[in-house]
Amino acid sequence: MSPVAVIAGGAGGLGRALGAGLRKRGFHVVALDLPSAEFEALESSEKTACDMTDEASLAAACKSILARHEAVDLVIYAQGITHLAAFEDDAEAPHRRVFDVNYFASVALARHMLVPVRKARGTHLAISSVAGFAPLVRRTAYAASKHALEGFFKSLGSEEVAHNVHVLIAAPSFVATNPEAQEGAVGGLTRPGAASDGIDYMSAEAAAGVILRGYEQRRKVIPVGRVALLAHWAMRLWPAFYERQMRKKINKT
Repeated sequence: MSPVAVIAGGAGGLGRALGAGLRKRGFHVVALDLPSAEFEALESSEKTACDMTDEASLAAACKSILARHEAVDLVIYAQGITHLAAFEDDAEAPHRRVFDVNYFASVALARHMLVPVRKARGTHLAISSVAGFAPLVRRTAYAASKHALEGFFKSLGSEEVAHNVHVLIAAPSFVATNPEAQEGAVGGLTRPGAASDGIDYMSAEAAAGVILRGYEQRRKVIPVGRVALLAHWAMRLWPAFYERQMRKKINKT
């Protein structure tokens, strides 16, 4: 029987690439995402439309998935949005929306998948960001949501080790997942990978390859891309230098 993977945000650029990589590895992939033309056109073993920020919608989707798959080998939390604005130009509503999608939806899905992943002795894989462990200008809401995401999953990992469950965190830098999206289309809210001020962008396929290799090696933290790797070490060894360089590079664009 094929191992089962559930990918939240499965119709996004990185979600699609991760799904394709997992299917090549013999996984039965269940894509979970908002209904859209993009979602309908998605190639996947199985698709379940859902608004993860709606409690009833998510509960119904998970009930449907678990009726077919009692155990789940891998859950990837790849859904996400960002808010491109300095804090002085930020507002309460978009800040909360970023947390609803990036953080609270992940926590809610993890709650539904806790027992099924334990049954498979499987893995929770959270897609965080360089912004999850380092500062990033003009993205205060996004960085805060990713810091929260990392804190939750790192703590969950400490609890789930008793159930032989792995909890991993992938931290991409800049991945060109949505280059066609309009930056700031809805009050500064957009999908990650659409901004014009990124550094050293990598393709979704290349990022997915790094993430899946890290998953196979059960690496607790998986930096994705040169910027992520350098930031990972710079924040450990010389955080002030990292912040100066980040401000200089980002503010140039």
